Amino acid sequence: MDAALMVARKGKFRTAALELGVSTTALSNAVGKLERTLGVRLFNRTTRSVSLTEAGQRFVAQVAPAVRDIHEAMEVARAQQATPSGTLRINAFPTAAREIFASLVLPFLRAHPQVHIDIVTEGRLVDIVAGGFDLGVRSADLVPADMIALPLGRGRRNVVVGAPNYLEAHGTPRVPQDLAEHSCLRVRLPNGAIYRWPFEKNGQSVQIDVKGPITLDEASLARAAALASVGLTLAMESDVRDDIEAGRLVRVLEDWTPTLSPLSLYYPSRRNPTAAFKAFIDFARRYGGASEAWSAQ
Repeated sequence: MDAALMVARKGKFRTAALELGVSTTALSNAVGKLERTLGVRLFNRTTRSVSLTEAGQRFVAQVAPAVRDIHEAMEVARAQQATPSGTLRINAFPTAAREIFASLVLPFLRAHPQVHIDIVTEGRLVDIVAGGFDLGVRSADLVPADMIALPLGRGRRNVVVGAPNYLEAHGTPRVPQDLAEHSCLRVRLPNGAIYRWPFEKNGQSVQIDVKGPITLDEASLARAAALASVGLTLAMESDVRDDIEAGRLVRVLEDWTPTLSPLSLYYPSRRNPTAAFKAFIDFARRYGGASEAWSAQ
């Protein structure tokens, strides 16, 4: 039933299999066995898509609440464990996941080695309840109103950086409009739109549609290109802090990059949280606003 619900949710066997951590073949066999047991086809399958049949729609609508009740009963049983164990699934923006990984996730795993953390990074906003996640990590201003939010760390900043060799050859921009004369590494958002670089100073806001030789959707690639003197990149400060301190990258337009909202760990209200869930929340409360303190432990 979990298999059928995940396929219905994701609309593709391959994507559902990745979420469940099984092979596509195993997932297809599980759904096929359920269909044979029921004597009815639940899904219409083509080479490109999967959709629920009318019988499948009725089945999912009736079964989904019951399966949630079963999982809740299992969580109640696990919550009686003295030692936290089991899996916690966390959904986060890629930048958010990188920010909390070394300072929160790894220290937690060292303290609770029987817990398994499953992190899924996505650039789009996700309904963590519908997606089967225990927790989410997003900017505080993007946390849904019906969720419980726990602040993590301090305010964050974007930075514009370039390699010393690039700046020596092309000069240093003084105001955002100067970027029109520079090679910039463009960023594609999950919806396909090109990200406009945001700047702010003395109450004046401006967004720049930068130009350059490469369009990317992965921050580590943009960092690598900037280090290779391809052009300037807009990055999360935490992603390039070591490069700035080592002199491999130089920060520009520093007075135009505003502070961003801090991160929040968020989750739905739960009547019977597992021991692992409670331990992670308690750990995150202690972690609070001092990421440096956890990094040093």
